[in-house]
Amino acid sequence: MLSRGFEISDGLEFVDHPENGIAVRALYQLKEGDVVAKIPKDACLTVKTSGASQMIEHSGLDGKLGLAVALMYERSLGEKSPWAGYLQLLPHHECLPLMWTLNEVNELLSGTELHKTVQEDKALMYEDWKENILPILDFSPSKLNPKYFGVEEYFAARSLVASRAFEIDDYHGFGMVPLADLFNHKTDAEDVHFTSVSSNYESDSDDDDEDECVTDEELTKSSSMDEPELDPALTGKCSGGNLEPSSVVGDDPSMLEMIMIKDVSVGAEVFNTYGSMGNAALLHRYGFTEQDNPYDIVNIDLEMVLQWCSSLFSARYTRARVSFWRKLGYSACISQNSEYFEISSDGEPQFELLILLYIMLLPEDVYNKLDLSVSVAGNIHESSETSLSGDWNILTKKASNMSKESLLSIKVCDALLAVADIRESLYGLNSIEDDIEASGRFNCVGERKLFHSLVLRISERKILEKLRNYSAQPNRFGKRNSARKKMKSKKK
Repeated sequence: MLSRGFEISDGLEFVDHPENGIAVRALYQLKEGDVVAKIPKDACLTVKTSGASQMIEHSGLDGKLGLAVALMYERSLGEKSPWAGYLQLLPHHECLPLMWTLNEVNELLSGTELHKTVQEDKALMYEDWKENILPILDFSPSKLNPKYFGVEEYFAARSLVASRAFEIDDYHGFGMVPLADLFNHKTDAEDVHFTSVSSNYESDSDDDDEDECVTDEELTKSSSMDEPELDPALTGKCSGGNLEPSSVVGDDPSMLEMIMIKDVSVGAEVFNTYGSMGNAALLHRYGFTEQDNPYDIVNIDLEMVLQWCSSLFSARYTRARVSFWRKLGYSACISQNSEYFEISSDGEPQFELLILLYIMLLPEDVYNKLDLSVSVAGNIHESSETSLSGDWNILTKKASNMSKESLLSIKVCDALLAVADIRESLYGLNSIEDDIEASGRFNCVGERKLFHSLVLRISERKILEKLRNYSAQPNRFGKRNSARKKMKSKKK
């Protein structure tokens, strides 16, 4: 790094643990605002800086796919690559679910939010290789060693790009950034911040435009593959973004900077953060999980809700109620042609799910009057219906204007419990207690795949437990109220 123009604070120590890998620690107290490293952009491995730049661009590849080709090409050069010293520090691949066998995916991820996503990832990645990498070998057979461009090497390169690449600027795009990728992640505990100033090396304009600052959202360690993008169903994006922009930017367009955003005491590890993500997203992108992750979520597919409906109502009844729900302007989250509802880490269901269940359970006469009123008015907010004021007020208020408690009738709570049971059944016959007991027998080093998949399963199943508790509360309150009414009547 020093030979390539890196500037590194003498307050940083790189500790190489035989089991846990490299970590960055503070040799003395680091202060907020300290610039602890400067990294030349031309020392980063990107499509623009790679020796395969012309070949990649001629093939029309860019983004993370293009970067994966650049990485494979530089690896094929061995010691002749300008990044040989950097590449020899990297593992052959990261232990992402993308790299697991299909049997491992089906066995370890069954029931989790990742199961279907990883299956689709593997199929799409293989199609990428056939459509984009094989033609490159045909284009330059004399310059490329097929050994380094096979499907296994492509998957390995994609796993490294998925877990380690940063977006550098508008010219370089994504790149492998030596030093920056040595800082480990810790949720909500960022110590050091990766910054850049955007630069345009190929501008045809003579305008002296000011450099554009690249935000943390663009510079946070990159998400997973271009195709497919990281499934929003894994990140909770339906409920809002999870990245915070930074107010700290560099002032040298040729350099990247690592800047301390808070004090770190001597001997402590210096953490970066890859974003506020639950365990499904962390395992998908980076190959690890965190215990008691506050950003965990569980999704319940609309199909599961319809499965519950089919056990009680006819298909025609169900279609009509869903249609009315949509007519009122409500919808589920959408990802990869699938509709779903989010359950937050504290077990609270998405507002739209409660509304749907409420509508499903409306008495037939009430539903018919509401449906007729909306159909006549053309829009529920334009209707002057007053005879059904209770249900009317509930259905016309958005989540921000009402408490979810008004929707939690005993029937709705029973429906939530039934849907939670359907979601729970995807995990198979083992109970959550079985999973917890099994996780205690393994560690995150020797049995990495098994350990992290168990942490994911347990974190999701704990959320379903919280959903059941959430659903049971109104029933308990109802029983208390009934008891109090009986006591009052006796006193009278």
